[in-house]
Amino acid sequence: MTDPNKTQLGAPPVVDPNKTMIGTPIDPNRTIMGAPVFEATTTIKPVQCPVCKTFNPVAIMFCVDCGLVLDQVLDGDAFGAPAVQLPVLVDSTGREYVLRPGVTVIGRQGDIAVEDTRVSRRHAQIEMGQESVTVEDIGSTNGTKVGETRLSAGQKQTVNNGESISLGGFELRLSLPGETNKTQAAMSGRTAAMAAVPVAEGPIATLIYSGNELPLTPGKHKFGRRTDNDLVISDPYVSGSHGEIEVSDTGIYITDTGSTNGTFINDAKLNTGQRSQIQPSDSIRLGQLAIEVRFNS
Repeated sequence: MTDPNKTQLGAPPVVDPNKTMIGTPIDPNRTIMGAPVFEATTTIKPVQCPVCKTFNPVAIMFCVDCGLVLDQVLDGDAFGAPAVQLPVLVDSTGREYVLRPGVTVIGRQGDIAVEDTRVSRRHAQIEMGQESVTVEDIGSTNGTKVGETRLSAGQKQTVNNGESISLGGFELRLSLPGETNKTQAAMSGRTAAMAAVPVAEGPIATLIYSGNELPLTPGKHKFGRRTDNDLVISDPYVSGSHGEIEVSDTGIYITDTGSTNGTFINDAKLNTGQRSQIQPSDSIRLGQLAIEVRFNS
């Protein structure tokens, strides 16, 4: 007999024997955690471009701002390596303009649209090859410079990572993938990406003139007739401070720094400040003095 004065807790549920039951009957006195709510509204978020950070409508293939192919952007792999990235040009505000393989025209009406009055409608073009990136002025009004080198119309110039490109005064900087987004072993304990193949510290090439041989090691070397140059070339056609030779992991470059009789590659005279890459087959003259840069194998 039940005591009417005793509080009753957890009375057993009444089950209708005529009702079909699926699964175990639910105790009405038991709190259910995490039960699905079928009437809940599902929010579909827009896709944010990983390059320019613009939010794009759902299911769109290209970024509406910078044109990046959104369905080809890959996440980092299982070992924590950074996502696959494309080379970009970065302006002074930090905005990035994506470069794709082949030729990209820059201008107010180019493949990369730059809204700046100093920039021509079709100002310059960037060509991204397998091993290098080059820029070419295509007849702009205010000119194109790579670093301190001003390009003439139709002249191509190699651009290195971090080097500036000026379109009539509008500054851009080249950023290549893998140069600033490497896996950091010290921070994560994961294998770090190698920036580049180690370069030997010994001579990479030899500068030869009139029977003299001068070793060329990695770095920048000023050359001329004066004894305070890194490479002293005693010849009356060579200026006291004639130019500079740079040996880097991307090649050997020569720059005329304002000589009197000029610097010539394959009989083409370099402009003052023009930095040009030397190829093994090139013929080089400093005024009337023929020199040779012999690459060490």
